[in-house]
Amino acid sequence: MINNLAREIYEIAHLTGTFTLRSGQVSNEYFDKYLFESNPIVLAKVAEELVPLIPNGIEVLAGLEMGGIPIATALSLKSNIPAAFVRKRAKEYGTCKLAEGTSIEGKRICIIEDVVTTGGQVILSTNDLRAAGAIVEDVICVIERNPEGRRMLEEIGLKVHSLFKMEELIDAGKSRR
Repeated sequence: MINNLAREIYEIAHLTGTFTLRSGQVSNEYFDKYLFESNPIVLAKVAEELVPLIPNGIEVLAGLEMGGIPIATALSLKSNIPAAFVRKRAKEYGTCKLAEGTSIEGKRICIIEDVVTTGGQVILSTNDLRAAGAIVEDVICVIERNPEGRRMLEEIGLKVHSLFKMEELIDAGKSRR
């Protein structure tokens, strides 16, 4: 089942063509994570496989803007754990909240992210959430793209729970060819 899901994600999200990457480099391959996140059947399967990765005692699933939000929503539906939606920075109007949805203050939360590469946004959001009174010790991601990201997250006291390493998706995609 898990190998089939890896293959499905790869087939949906792996694109070929000419793409300019965030780094400015040009690549003939691109992995568009939003393609699997927007597919309700695949997203439900992902959430089902992520439920066992949720550590005991988690009170809130904190989906990071933007890719972590659909994952956190689907995971909340499967686990019955409330979700919060974490902005990259607190909005400057209305409630001025960093995290929308359920309250995070004093609660043990698990950050939910779609892909972890360097861990940069997870680190920033973890610091913001901790400053807002949340207890943050865990992060769940669908895809761990680079081991450096895990190392950086572990350095700030986070335990990383990933469903797939990028190599596993690539191997699953190639095994079908």
